[in-house]
Amino acid sequence: MNVKSVVAQIGETRARPPFAFFAHKLGDRRRLSDLVALTKPRVMMLAVFTALVGMCIAPNRLGPLATLATVLAIAAGAASAGALNMWYDADIDSVMGRTAMRPIPRGRVSRIEAFVLGLVLAVFATASLALAANLTAAALLVGTILFYVVVYTAWLKRATPHNIVIGGAAGALPPVIGWAAATGEIGLEPLLLFLIIFLWTPPHFWALALNRTDDYVRARVPMLPVVAGRAGTTRQILIYSGLLVLASELPWWLGFAGGLYGATVAICGALLLLLAFQLNSSVAADRRAPHRLFAFSIFYLFVLFTALLIDHASSSFRPIQSPGGRTVGSVRAEFVPTAMRSTCNTINLNADEV
Repeated sequence: MNVKSVVAQIGETRARPPFAFFAHKLGDRRRLSDLVALTKPRVMMLAVFTALVGMCIAPNRLGPLATLATVLAIAAGAASAGALNMWYDADIDSVMGRTAMRPIPRGRVSRIEAFVLGLVLAVFATASLALAANLTAAALLVGTILFYVVVYTAWLKRATPHNIVIGGAAGALPPVIGWAAATGEIGLEPLLLFLIIFLWTPPHFWALALNRTDDYVRARVPMLPVVAGRAGTTRQILIYSGLLVLASELPWWLGFAGGLYGATVAICGALLLLLAFQLNSSVAADRRAPHRLFAFSIFYLFVLFTALLIDHASSSFRPIQSPGGRTVGSVRAEFVPTAMRSTCNTINLNADEV
């Protein structure tokens, strides 16, 4: 290298803006932030949390490394579903105020990039869960991703006002996946958690949609408030809230949970029904009533699953065995009568029955 080339390089360095390096790094961070936003991190964390509860209440335990790998795989699976959802819904996201600031409508990430990211995460999640846990859990994860992307996003969401009701099955499966990862099969206990989340989903999303009806009209998405109006939607929210509270009591009634969980459901269920009644009797201009129910529904699900987790951790549970010797669930003996235990013993789905 001669003197002239060295001088030229020094001149180029001086000619650069003083904060060029930091601007470049800031751009990288924004790029990473956009990619993370594609994965719907809040939804992903809820899926991971409910899956972790399913793992922790299972009668079997994975090792620390296997548990970490399983959690990361489930997180990647949820992230994959979120990215593929944003890839497919980019056209309607751009016309809805709630979603117009997402990375693809803003032009910060291309649709093909979102599609590739979703596929890579799906393959990684499936392979990782199969290696860290078992094929049953991996198959359930694949089914969940496909159901959310193909059945809900690509079909039901734009075709029927029952999109959230049926599509909610995808969001309700993580605790079943967590249980299957620990046990290799499906039991009654995770199916009850599935039922709770399944019934929780419609009132949660309909409460949100009530204040976003104009968005769904512009996007031509037949959400229930668009099709049935406010009165019909609030009535359905009240019905599903009642069913949710009844379903939430089942783990305590069947002996899968103790007094802490039962008391939590009683208190939170009463508050949820109160908010649902208030919403049903509110006027059309009241935007606070739907928002209160929407916000409380998140608190409701989190507190219920936390109480179940604490109840299991602080109580002595023993596994129920099926006639074939396989574990169905971890049930506290003093809460379950003999007849109920016999019923529970008959509910045991093997991998080839899913």
